[in-house]
Amino acid sequence: MTKRPAATATLQVENDAVRVTEWRFAPGAETGWHRHAHDYVVVPITDGTLLLETPDGNLTAELKLGRSYSRPVGVEHNVINNSPHELAFVEVEVKRA
Repeated sequence: MTKRPAATATLQVENDAVRVTEWRFAPGAETGWHRHAHDYVVVPITDGTLLLETPDGNLTAELKLGRSYSRPVGVEHNVINNSPHELAFVEVEVKRA
């Protein structure tokens, strides 16, 4: 198995209510396997295609600038840039309602 480069996470804001992280992915870069401890919203800042490795198999997801989406607590996956260019999004984790 080929080792992929790591995506870059830059923490922008963290307080009792939210954690806001900017994620940047070189082509082929990955987050590594992780499980989300909070509900979260993804705000794409580039277009492109993500490969999502999940316990139930691989999925693809299209990032579209200006088209945010949300996911519930407990999501487990490895997120990989499946595009030939850099991808970026802002992830907003909601720590409390």
